[in-house]
Amino acid sequence: MGVAQDERKLLCDLFTELGPDAPTLCDPWRTRDLAAHLVLRERRPDAALGILAKPLAGHTQKVQDAYAAKPWAELVDLVRSGPPAWSPYALLDDVLNTVEYFVHHEDVRRAADDWTPRSPDPRRDAALWKGLSRTAKLTYRNSPVGVVLRRPDGEAVTVKSGPSPVILTGQVSELLMHAFGRARAEVDYDGDRDAVTAVKTLDRGL
Repeated sequence: MGVAQDERKLLCDLFTELGPDAPTLCDPWRTRDLAAHLVLRERRPDAALGILAKPLAGHTQKVQDAYAAKPWAELVDLVRSGPPAWSPYALLDDVLNTVEYFVHHEDVRRAADDWTPRSPDPRRDAALWKGLSRTAKLTYRNSPVGVVLRRPDGEAVTVKSGPSPVILTGQVSELLMHAFGRARAEVDYDGDRDAVTAVKTLDRGL
């Protein structure tokens, strides 16, 4: 199995353990809402467009609410079974789903007060680093200062060129969560104080 499938399985196991009303970092979404979002994304391309296109958001919400209304076990099974064979998410699973499922798995894990970071994993981290290098150029695109992401081993990537660059150092998983604007990301900042503040307060949504 690829990393995307690993994270899908782990997330579904956690869904089953916690139930439909557990908190997530995607507040105000509960686990039921997050599961419905994942099913919609993979099975309803007509509705998925509204995730990024605000004029279509009403249709997206209607379809997501319909999925969320399903019995919890049935909804989790839809996530676990994955996209239909015709879906691009099935054909390009590792490319399209590795980051998505890791981040949303962490959204559920880290919503608990007693969460702890997972230990580094070379296979998983290599896949996440590849996805991070692509995605972070979008999430940091509006930064008024430069942004460099650096792993503990020293490998680094510049995701936004600009003045007063800020270097963020952390495990690949933590850098990824920071890139997606999650509050519970353990990274170190190195740079001018005002530049660091600019990066900390930056809207990092896609």
